[in-house]
Amino acid sequence: MQALAKLRRWHGLLAPVVLAPLLVTVISGMGYRLLRDWAGLSRDQAHLLMVLHEGEWLGHHGETLYVALNGLGLLWMLASGAGMLLQKWRRQTPRPEA
Repeated sequence: MQALAKLRRWHGLLAPVVLAPLLVTVISGMGYRLLRDWAGLSRDQAHLLMVLHEGEWLGHHGETLYVALNGLGLLWMLASGAGMLLQKWRRQTPRPEA
C-alpha cells in the first residue's frame, strides 16, 4: 500500500506541471487543424498555432526539450493513472471464497 501512496503523491505533484504544456499542445494542435479545415486558413495564416504546438518559440534545442518533456510527462500521467486505476479495480473485485 505504501507504493500506491507514493504513486498517488508523485502523480498529484507532477500533474499541475504537466497540465499547462499539454493543454497548449492540445489546444494549438486542434486549433490548427480545425482552422485549416473548417475556416479555410492557409498554412501561413495558421502557422502561429504550429509554432506554439511544437515549441518552436523556445529555439532549436528548446523545441526538442519541450517535445521530449511533454511526451514524457504525458506518458508518466497515463502510466501512473493507469496504475492507480488498476489498484482501485483490484480492491473492488470480490474475492471468491474457498
